[in-house]
Amino acid sequence: MISAKNLNRIRKACISAVRFIFLAAFAYILLYPVFYMLSNAFRTTVDYIDPSVVWLPKVVTWQNIKNAFIALDYIESIKNTVIYEMISALIEVFVCAVYAYGLSRFNFKFKKLLVFVLVLTILLPDVMLMLPRMLNFRRLDFLGILGWISKMLGREIRPNILGTPLTFYLPSLFGVGLKAGIFIFIYMQFFSGLPKELEEAAYIDGAGPLKTFLVIIIPSAGVAFLTVFIFSVIWHWNDYYLSMMYNMDNKTLAVMVHNIQDQVFLVFGEANGASPLIFGIPPAACLLFIIPPVVIYMILQRKFMQSIDSVGIVG
Repeated sequence: MISAKNLNRIRKACISAVRFIFLAAFAYILLYPVFYMLSNAFRTTVDYIDPSVVWLPKVVTWQNIKNAFIALDYIESIKNTVIYEMISALIEVFVCAVYAYGLSRFNFKFKKLLVFVLVLTILLPDVMLMLPRMLNFRRLDFLGILGWISKMLGREIRPNILGTPLTFYLPSLFGVGLKAGIFIFIYMQFFSGLPKELEEAAYIDGAGPLKTFLVIIIPSAGVAFLTVFIFSVIWHWNDYYLSMMYNMDNKTLAVMVHNIQDQVFLVFGEANGASPLIFGIPPAACLLFIIPPVVIYMILQRKFMQSIDSVGIVG
């Protein structure tokens, strides 16, 4: 007969085994695309048509990486991504913190209405806003003022900012950029938990709201800033739809990867044997695409864990 102590051990062992199997299966589902990409990025054309090759290629080649680097126009695409997407991401990190601080720490008229509008911006997908934004960016105006002046002058003075970084910078500055509503909500949740004594002490020392935000709130919200920074950089890096709609000429890396098959035939051409390259270049292009954000995330993750230990609010 099994004793109660042994029965408890068996129960714990079974729970641990079930937990391990679940986590292993979940990890496999998440990592399978990465393993598949790595396996195919370094194969030769012969290995692709060899049914005996499943995971490990018989011959490891770097030619796919070199061809993908050329097909993506990697350096130029990285530059466009930084100019159009990464700067916009950095603007959102700071601007959303300012808006969230005002919504979470001050009481004013129509505050509940603004919070309701904030929730709507989270619920509405960016795809629904593309067409009205494109029309507005094509003839940029504010409250119809420039349109009224154009009618008075008899000529169009509303600027067309499509294809310029302003199509990304302006929404970020006004807190309506890519996923800005989620970032504001994250900041609001964090700022709401900060003790009022921090601001009261700053006010006694003669600091105004702006100085209090810059000197007291920002250093105390290191975890929130890092979290939003990581999300903002990753989401802007992966952005395809906005880049494709607003910026047709200066293509970002996400757009180039999405159109990699067309890029292969455009760069190498059918006459130069582009058909065999279509097997190895797409996974190699995906590998080149994920390397920069993975490196950034690994660096920031270490700093994020350190900030949890060094930045703490008690009270």
